[in-house]
Amino acid sequence: MISVNLDEQNVHIGDTIRVHNKVIEGEKTRIQIFEGILIRLRGRGVNKTFTVRKIGAGGIGVERIWPLNSNIIVKIEVKKKAKKVRRSKLYFLRDLIGKKATKV
Repeated sequence: MISVNLDEQNVHIGDTIRVHNKVIEGEKTRIQIFEGILIRLRGRGVNKTFTVRKIGAGGIGVERIWPLNSNIIVKIEVKKKAKKVRRSKLYFLRDLIGKKATKV
């Protein structure tokens, strides 16, 4: 199982996480929260990235990719741990619809 240590907590594939992202609009900055399932970790060292998928409005899936060492990420918190995940990449969630797409 692939895991990464973020702020003294282990984050695994399949966990529901909240990524607090700093957004700069003109002169103002604000924190935007993106909550979803961690479906992919890839890369090594400085090039490590992670992908989070959520079901947006109208049942449309939204994925975002961040570099792990990005300075726009303020905080990553684990909302729910995955029970049992047997894959390192959860691409099969892209084909599922409704509640099945959010349960791992």
